[in-house]
Amino acid sequence: MRTTAGLACAAMFVSALVHAAAAAPATDGLGWAYYGGDSGGTRFSAAKQINRDNVGDLEVAWRYSSGEVKRRGPDLIANSSTQVTPILVDGSLLFCTPFNRVIALDAATGREKWVFDPKVKLDQKLPYQYTCRGVSAWRDPQAPAGSACAVRVFMGTNDSRLIALDAHTGRPCTDFGLEGQVAVVRDWPDRYPGESKLISAPVVVAGVVAVSSAIMDNIRADSPPGTIFAFDAHTGARRWKFEPVPRDPADPAYATWLNDSARRTGAANVWSTMVADEARGIIYAPIGSASPDFYGGERKGDNLYSSSLVALDAGSGKPVWHFQSIHHDIWDYDVASPPLLTEIRRGGQMVPAVIQNTKQGFVFVFDRTNGAPLFPIEERPVPQGALPGEWLSPTQPFPVKPAPLVPLSAKPEDAWGFTFWDRNACRKLMTALRSEGIYTPPSTAPGTVLVPGSAGGANWGGAAFDPARQLMLVNVNRVPQVVKMVPRKEIPGVEGIELKDGKDTSAATGTPYGVRREWLLSPWGAPCTAPPWGELIAVNMVDGEVKWRVPLGSIEKRLPIRFEWNLGTPNLGGPVITAGGLVFIAATMDGFLRAFDVDTGKMLWREELPAGTQTTPMTYEAGGRQFVVLATGHHLWFNSPAGDEIVAFALPKSR
Repeated sequence: MRTTAGLACAAMFVSALVHAAAAAPATDGLGWAYYGGDSGGTRFSAAKQINRDNVGDLEVAWRYSSGEVKRRGPDLIANSSTQVTPILVDGSLLFCTPFNRVIALDAATGREKWVFDPKVKLDQKLPYQYTCRGVSAWRDPQAPAGSACAVRVFMGTNDSRLIALDAHTGRPCTDFGLEGQVAVVRDWPDRYPGESKLISAPVVVAGVVAVSSAIMDNIRADSPPGTIFAFDAHTGARRWKFEPVPRDPADPAYATWLNDSARRTGAANVWSTMVADEARGIIYAPIGSASPDFYGGERKGDNLYSSSLVALDAGSGKPVWHFQSIHHDIWDYDVASPPLLTEIRRGGQMVPAVIQNTKQGFVFVFDRTNGAPLFPIEERPVPQGALPGEWLSPTQPFPVKPAPLVPLSAKPEDAWGFTFWDRNACRKLMTALRSEGIYTPPSTAPGTVLVPGSAGGANWGGAAFDPARQLMLVNVNRVPQVVKMVPRKEIPGVEGIELKDGKDTSAATGTPYGVRREWLLSPWGAPCTAPPWGELIAVNMVDGEVKWRVPLGSIEKRLPIRFEWNLGTPNLGGPVITAGGLVFIAATMDGFLRAFDVDTGKMLWREELPAGTQTTPMTYEAGGRQFVVLATGHHLWFNSPAGDEIVAFALPKSR
């Protein structure tokens, strides 16, 4: 295992502790004040009005349409993805649309309070999708209660602006930046509109608001850098920046980029969500792969801090500790899931922990103060034999516990089908492909089986944690992909990304190869590996053992005669857990919101929604009722139905 550790000074710790306590966002009883429920992203709610006995009585309490489908038209909606989770601030639900309109609703009734439209540029082309995962709230400890911008809402935009709004009126905070916004400027510009953007909820801690970028990391070797920026939460002045691709030769990580390749490599960006330990003043950043993501011959070496979990001091932006989950990532195995901060029982005491799920289906668990593993991690040999000019690490880190949550290999003998005919077709296809298990290097035609696929394992939806049960819930994907490296001369005309016939081809300019990806499917369009193709899994974090696992999603909408058949589907979005003993999750391709028993995994309730559900729900109490709320809408990669509704469920008022 390759880690480094450091300690923040005592004065900085005390300052961060005092400031964080004073500047916590406003909540509303049993609320949901952060994108992940709380600042550590546990997605756990103490609300328990809805429980295992009455969840079957849930009904739609209210619906709200943002009007985006009509406002934008079919072409723009087709190039958008709804991924947002609202937050609750002083009785208002706050959320952003894929086009960065911020909307406040009355939490009890769904009545619109205010709307702010930043009028983002609409010049992005497919597949540079418009999206916004969420907003963040912060109470200014220096502002008198009730004054303008005493509670601020921060949002990053598709055209890379950071905006601060008054939470109660939606008006820009004019003392922040230039009339309420700052431009987030990277070291080199986009080549294509939308190549880089701000899509995830900012993180606010110790008086700074930190933002990260979503960058198309498979287009060119010199993609825009994945810089993390922090700004003063009052003024918008830049406080610090952290470069996951280190530019300073004095940084020890610089030596892991051979031949000075850090000077000409981009991405390594946090396109997912950061979380914060407010008391300690630490930001935890899940960092993705460097560019391009399937050929690393132009960036030989381990490539720190790419594909890593990095703990940053919120006051200075300096690394406190870091752990690289993939050395020299050429599989697009970004650290995509938000880290989860909690406390785990160890030897009769509670240890402050960070849990990091990964696309590989691994669960890494650390003491969040210093990066010490709470379960052992081993460096194990992995397949070798890469393309000419490539560089491979001989080993990769594997957690000893928990065991991998998804299969790590797909051999011809594993071929699956609904019939003998399509099973044989899958076996023939898989026999022709290179397939030596996880970390098999990408290859030219006929290609390599990528297992897990680059969608996961776990993805940006992340996990939820029940502190009393010490139980982590996470949803995973189990469908492998086929990755084929294509010599540049064989993909003329492809500069960015081309989507065609169920394949995506990425240019990866500046290297000898582009890349073509597709799902490993039978001629009938079903995965060539056995179901379930998506799962919800409960892991006991005291002993690292899986408590239960159930298929997540039904294929009923693809059957000639519709009936519920839970073989699992690919999924994007995450779970939430409540004190009522329930797990709520949508995420699947079938368009349902579901409730499961947290102790057994038994599905207790489901409700079909009219649009895509690749989002994470949230829950809160307002006006004496507990609500479960989900945003619905189109998702580009799932081609889910268009929509723009927020739907709230509750028990009937008579209860």
